[in-house]
This record gives sequence, structure tokens and C-alpha cells, in this order.
Amino acid sequence: MSIKDEWDRLDSGTRTWLLENPACTVLPPAISAKVNKDARENIPCDPTGQVVLSRDDRDFIREKAEAAGKAVRVPTREYRFFDTAALPVIRKELPENRAAPSPDEGPV
Repeated sequence: MSIKDEWDRLDSGTRTWLLENPACTVLPPAISAKVNKDARENIPCDPTGQVVLSRDDRDFIREKAEAAGKAVRVPTREYRFFDTAALPVIRKELPENRAAPSPDEGPV
């Protein structure tokens, strides 16, 4: 079973929560209990009783959230502090004829 299959059976509060939290990968215990209560069949849970959303479930919820006009926040891949400029990445190339230093050697 998937969230997509059970969407119309979920109560409006549960659907609203899912639409407001589209990046969630594991549903909290209270929401997991509501989903399994409303579902036709049990949705698989982890050992703690929480529903782990599949990639298809997360994509479905994100599409529903976007269609409903909810802002979907996608986590950024880089960490930036609000008051600093981006730091340049400085890479030091090894000479072509030299292998990488062993841990016993000092820096190149």
C-alpha cells in the first residue's frame, strides 16, 4: 500500500499535515497512527511504528503540495552562514610525477 492509494481515505487533517510537510521521510507516530487507521490496508511501518515514506510517496505528496500552492522547501546541498560570503575552494594539484603523500609525510 502507498499514500497515493490511500489518499482519498485520509482525513482532511492528515492530508493537510502531509501537504505542509512534503519533505518528511518518516511520519511521526501520531500521523502514522492516523494514516493506518484510515487506510484500507496497513501501510508498512518501521519497528517504532512510524510509516517510512517511499520515494514514490514523497514525490506524490510533493506534487499534491505544489498543486495546492504550498511552498515546498528543498534542502540546499551546501551550508552557508547568513553573514558570510561563499568561501572559495582552493585545490592543490599534485605534480604529475609524484604520488599522493603517505600519512607519515608532511603536507605537499
